[in-house]
Amino acid sequence: MNIFKKLIVTLLFTVSVAGCNPEPQNREPQYGKTAQQQGKQNYMLAVHPLYNPQKLIQTYQPLVDHLSKQSNSITFEIVEPSKDYSSFESKIRDRVPHFLLPNPWQTLEAMKFGYTVIAMAGRAEDFKGTFIVRRDSVITKPSDLKGKAVSYPAATALAACIMPQYFLHKQGINVTTQIENRYVGSQESSIMNVYLGSVAAGVTWPIPWRSFQKDHPKEAAELKVMWETPHLINNSFMVRNDVPVEIREQIRTHLLQLHTTPEGRSILAGMETDRFYPASNDDYEIVRSYVAQFERDVRIVDGGKK
Repeated sequence: MNIFKKLIVTLLFTVSVAGCNPEPQNREPQYGKTAQQQGKQNYMLAVHPLYNPQKLIQTYQPLVDHLSKQSNSITFEIVEPSKDYSSFESKIRDRVPHFLLPNPWQTLEAMKFGYTVIAMAGRAEDFKGTFIVRRDSVITKPSDLKGKAVSYPAATALAACIMPQYFLHKQGINVTTQIENRYVGSQESSIMNVYLGSVAAGVTWPIPWRSFQKDHPKEAAELKVMWETPHLINNSFMVRNDVPVEIREQIRTHLLQLHTTPEGRSILAGMETDRFYPASNDDYEIVRSYVAQFERDVRIVDGGKK
């Protein structure tokens, strides 16, 4: 890699991990000027840090625009994107957003703070951990990672950390003592750490990997998928318990029907999601069992400090 190329890549990496503006201070339901003029209530959606803040808005703005357009009584906006998983999880605890799109572990946490699942975003088969290495890597089997660094978006990322660490555990690796775990803040950052040679392997999951290949084809061409974990259940779409039932059902219906129209399919394609599926809190009990087993065998999930 020549000096100029490395400079450009380093800049790209810096942008991907950069934080966004400070957290919003107003924790009450907000009403935008346009919404007030039209007599509409403004509802807020928060999406977990699947991408860097700029790309996350670009990806999910068409969805919130569509949901606003479908209703005569509400408008939608994206809550300021979280700079990392911890910031997003803080929004959940503070009950900032009316609607959430969290990962499955965050779904269980959100239930504790009065959120309810109304749909699943994408096929369950798409929710799995993906190990990325450089094409010139000497890594050929999991045991080759012993004594080396591995990157993840966050310690609470289910598909891109918990499931891969459990995969390594089952391969006979003590993930708390035999590898160096680096929690780098976002999916794209985890991949970029591999490209830059900062880690021996990086972990992500299929949606951000497909997106990275489209957005950065030259960099992606120097990387490859080494292993994948078994799948679990996909991200949820949740609603806060003080949102009126008629609004909740209206949004749920729009989500479940999104794949039936050309506009909806275009929105879903931009999200790298085939469709929204019916789901409830009960469907995520499998995650509770999985995480409980992981904590018994590997480490405590909350914050990744144990």
